Amino acid sequence: MRKPAFLCVLLSLVLTALAASAAASVRLKDLVEFDGVRGNDLLGYGLVVGLNGTGDSLRNAPFTEDMMSNILERLGVNVTGEQFRPRNVAAVIVTASLPPFARAGGRVDVTVSAIGDASSLLGGTLVMTPLNGADGTIYAVAQGTVIAGGAAIEGQGAREVRGVPTSGSIPLGARVEREVAFELAELDRIRLGLRVPDFTTAALIENGINDAFGRRVAVMTDPGTVVLDVGATGMNSAAHALARIENITVTPQTRARVVVDQRSGTIVLGEDVRISRVAVAQGGLTLRVEETPLVVQPNPFAEGETVVVPRSRAEMTDHAPAGMAELRGGTSLSEIVAGLNALGVAPRDMIDILNSINAAGALHAELIVR
Repeated sequence: MRKPAFLCVLLSLVLTALAASAAASVRLKDLVEFDGVRGNDLLGYGLVVGLNGTGDSLRNAPFTEDMMSNILERLGVNVTGEQFRPRNVAAVIVTASLPPFARAGGRVDVTVSAIGDASSLLGGTLVMTPLNGADGTIYAVAQGTVIAGGAAIEGQGAREVRGVPTSGSIPLGARVEREVAFELAELDRIRLGLRVPDFTTAALIENGINDAFGRRVAVMTDPGTVVLDVGATGMNSAAHALARIENITVTPQTRARVVVDQRSGTIVLGEDVRISRVAVAQGGLTLRVEETPLVVQPNPFAEGETVVVPRSRAEMTDHAPAGMAELRGGTSLSEIVAGLNALGVAPRDMIDILNSINAAGALHAELIVR
């Protein structure tokens, strides 16, 4: 039986990538987060102007009119009692992430998203918008031309939309006005938080740091944390100690996982996945119902009316199964894939097979279904 070519190619690429990465050494900076060294989310509410008739309809979005009136009044324009209904403005939510150690005067990227009924932000300009942190303090101010990620065209009888034109970005569109206070130099102990907690990986990180300094300066406290004693390193400051250890390489160990994305039909199997001895057979049943309604009209000059007579055609097809494939216990990833490919099934059918193997208790890995 011929195997699906695209499935074989896809799984071969996955196998190659996983095999190459399984024994790869990874830098410490790519495995952990340093305690206190983190970004901060910013949020703002602003107005985009200069749209080509694709902005909010102010009858459906009165908050846009209120914001526009406030901006004009701050600029000295009295619009009290005036009736204006422009279609070139849109109310938006502005989001950004303030990176760690960002200094006043620096710039960060911002994302702009419409909250009214605007159809596109293409070509618009964001008016000066303060960005607040979780504590309500203004940390940055955003302004600039919006780069929308889609396009929309509309006629009297049709409308076509590609991408998401109601959301866009402004590269380096926000200027940092206030710094987040954090005294790294005052720390005498720094916690290293593993992005994927694991006892073995944490122990490897502890040993790698201690070997680099030739003495005990790091201690694993749990599978997700390694504590570094800055004073014991003999370095001038915590920053110097982190610069010394962040490029230390270790080979991380992770749990065996099978990740399944049901929406796209993507399957990724880790190198450490193992199964018990099991036999699998896969077959399919297709149900097809076709509707071909027939229009019946009365004879010319005869009394009666036109009616639609339903005509349905139902068909049931039972596909012959590909047979039963045996997967030996303790097999490697390549042998598992070869055994499943022997059934000649598509990726979406293979998802059901993996679920069934897991339900039978034969899959010795964490099954993650998204």
